[in-house]
Amino acid sequence: MQLVRNWFNKISLDRIQLELMNTAYGSGHASLSRLDPRGLLIWYLFYAIVPWFLNSYVVLAGMCLFVIITTVLSRVTPFIIIVLCLGLIGQVGWLFIISLFFGGDISSALPLLKLTLKLSIVSLASITVFSGMDPEKISDGLLALGVPAAFSFSLSYGYRILPVLFEEFRNVLLSYRLRGKAPERHGVLYWRLGAYYLKLLVYAFFPLMLATAKRSRTTVEALETRGFSYGMKNPAAKKLKLSHLKLQRRDVLFLGGSALYVALLFWTSASFI
Repeated sequence: MQLVRNWFNKISLDRIQLELMNTAYGSGHASLSRLDPRGLLIWYLFYAIVPWFLNSYVVLAGMCLFVIITTVLSRVTPFIIIVLCLGLIGQVGWLFIISLFFGGDISSALPLLKLTLKLSIVSLASITVFSGMDPEKISDGLLALGVPAAFSFSLSYGYRILPVLFEEFRNVLLSYRLRGKAPERHGVLYWRLGAYYLKLLVYAFFPLMLATAKRSRTTVEALETRGFSYGMKNPAAKKLKLSHLKLQRRDVLFLGGSALYVALLFWTSASFI
């Protein structure tokens, strides 16, 4: 009970909002944030697609180790790592339990280990890119690679509006708490308190959607007033927006070192396995 109480004390709306703000706006101090977004996005595509076609444990384990290092260099907030670990444990754990239920044994853990490695590589690569760079740089990188301007801007806007929406959600939730009454008895493992908060989450969903629609309309009107639609279709405006993107020596070293490391993993797997 004391352990559960300590966890509830650490998890709060203010703490989660701070972590989200740090993820969306605090990536400028990361080592990978100085890289060109185009090269980093191409690197991400490789680590997001290729692992699904691999079966070697050596190659997958080496790639997983590499993306762990890049995630550390991105200075990802602990909240994101905890959510990732809980998701991996929950998904793979349920698959293992289902395999045992349908007649499997402990040997079914090996294929699940391979699946876990693949999911970890893709997830950590995503965290490296989207938490290690500023949303504006990600949007510019996508735009430079030929992605439609509306999609690239939507991605950047989603990152920037997330903390604002969370603040709106926090205000709605606090208003329901002020008008309601929390259970006097928390129950075993705080199940009564958990059920109370789940009910508040359901109640807060509709007001949050209304607030989101209102903010979206205001944003669209402000963008159109400044000529957003014209700027998306104007080649001169696009060229001016992307003029700061330049491939430098550190980008070549990072991409070349990554390719050399992956080639070494494939050579090791083919020679000694």
